Amino acid sequence: MNRGPMPASRSARERKAQVSAGPLADVKIEVGPDDQFVYKIHCTECTSPRPGTGERQWGTHRRGEDNGYMAAMDRWIFHLADRHPDADAPCLAYLPQAQQRLQERRTPPSA
Repeated sequence: MNRGPMPASRSARERKAQVSAGPLADVKIEVGPDDQFVYKIHCTECTSPRPGTGERQWGTHRRGEDNGYMAAMDRWIFHLADRHPDADAPCLAYLPQAQQRLQERRTPPSA
């Protein structure tokens, strides 16, 4: 009986995302309340302010927004392009596609 391809495990997806994100990334995948994977990519060099408690590692997770693979990786690609222009990460090959998706989200649909 052929059941088709086996879905990748969470740890396998995490390893693949880590390789794509490059050496400045710390990638973790959690399971959200809707049983979907939540990708969290943190920069090993950058911090962002944490109101009332100092600073924390910069990360792609956005509360209440899409935190799936594409959304998190797009945020990471933009972070690398902006803050680490000399970084070497395989995901940077997809910068034009990430820019196109961003433009599509910003452009209102024509009536």
